[in-house]
Amino acid sequence: MEFSRRDTLGLGLGAAALTMLPLRVVAAAEDRIAEFTGGAEMADSGLTLTAPEIAENGNTVPIAVDAPGATAIIILATGNPTPGVATFAFGPLAASQSASTRIRLAGTQDIVAVAKMADGSFAKASSTVKVTIGGCGG
Repeated sequence: MEFSRRDTLGLGLGAAALTMLPLRVVAAAEDRIAEFTGGAEMADSGLTLTAPEIAENGNTVPIAVDAPGATAIIILATGNPTPGVATFAFGPLAASQSASTRIRLAGTQDIVAVAKMADGSFAKASSTVKVTIGGCGG
């Protein structure tokens, strides 16, 4: 099999594009956080994120968030092609500001939750989940 200069250049550009893909996904997650918080500082307390350390199957990973006094919570999976997983909004008559769901993960990655509190402040929590069998296209 012979490669022309055009084939070699195409392969090189394709490889360069693939190396930039993970950086672009992480940047997308950070952009979503900045959009949600408006660039405000986030505290490391006030929000509890519960996720397994090891998930045997990336297709269904149980997670839960709890943030007493929150008006909204977003959950992001930083390694997924689309990092936004869920957004929960709580009204003034909500009995508790907690939620649980099952999410799909493309592989081992960080799960990030950010809560907007009633006083306008923000809290952040994160957890790393090791996936042994791929979920999103894996």
